[in-house]
Amino acid sequence: MTSQVRTVYFNGQLVPETEAKISIYDSALMFGDMVFEMTRSFRKRQFKLREHIERLYAGLKILRIPVQMTPQQLEQVCYDTMDANDHLFAADDEHRLMIDVSRGLLGIYQGIEGLHKGPNVIVADFPLRWTVAGMGQLYDAGINAVITSQRALPASLLDPKVKNRSRLHYLMANIEASQVQGSNNWALLLDPDGFVAEGTGDNFFIIKDGTVITPEGRNVLRGVSRAYLMQELCPQLGIPVIERNIDPYDVYTADEAFMSGTPFCMLPVTSLNGNPIGSGKVGGIFSRLIAGWSENTDVDIIGQIKGWDAALGSVSSDAPTPYRFKSK
Repeated sequence: MTSQVRTVYFNGQLVPETEAKISIYDSALMFGDMVFEMTRSFRKRQFKLREHIERLYAGLKILRIPVQMTPQQLEQVCYDTMDANDHLFAADDEHRLMIDVSRGLLGIYQGIEGLHKGPNVIVADFPLRWTVAGMGQLYDAGINAVITSQRALPASLLDPKVKNRSRLHYLMANIEASQVQGSNNWALLLDPDGFVAEGTGDNFFIIKDGTVITPEGRNVLRGVSRAYLMQELCPQLGIPVIERNIDPYDVYTADEAFMSGTPFCMLPVTSLNGNPIGSGKVGGIFSRLIAGWSENTDVDIIGQIKGWDAALGSVSSDAPTPYRFKSK
């Protein structure tokens, strides 16, 4: 009989998502010692899954988490997990995969009976609309980026190029941004040298004189969407793109700005600390890029997210998201 609840790949088997649990003695709980990836599909076909997995394995190598599964095997697990859950997804849903790998039990707890020994490999699958709920209006209004006192962690302290679960500094930045008056406030972190680094789960770009500019990949997570924009989409559309240091002055004097991230692809940034960027409206190059991305994936990205929002109605939860913290 086909299961009527979503299932999660958990250390070699598919289990109901409510039963996919790791121990309170896991290194992930003690240290945030977990490498992870979040993916999305377009028309239920995964986008850049191999690139996400390659980045995951780079993190596993650097953190010395001894996973026996090969990247090819993990990729197949992802497809198997999608297949097991697809009958529970609406026709217009997209698959949002969450791949988590933790080191497992710390040594002093290894003797506890009944607990899984060794790394945990987990693949969950849930509707993408959960992640992007309420974002549809941002494609019209744009984000107000808020520079927070919380700085990005430099690679010399904790390398952000390893996508890990030690993300308390992101949450602190979101809490600070939530105290700012007005709506659509998203945190923008500077690095210790005062250069713009990234958002709390997204990469940042400005556009000046027709050129797309993004911070150097030194103190940021080098996003899969960021790479797609720089290496494929901008060249395809004949739009110059460069990496260089950006300071707040460059953002204030830019023509346009935007964030990139896997679930929403791109979102316009129309102001910085309440000060309009360019015209203060969504710009022409942003519109060209998101239209090109939509054409390449055969999905109206903006229309899809707005459609989900219209079906969902108002979003009432005050729980934090990866991008925002809602003050009560």
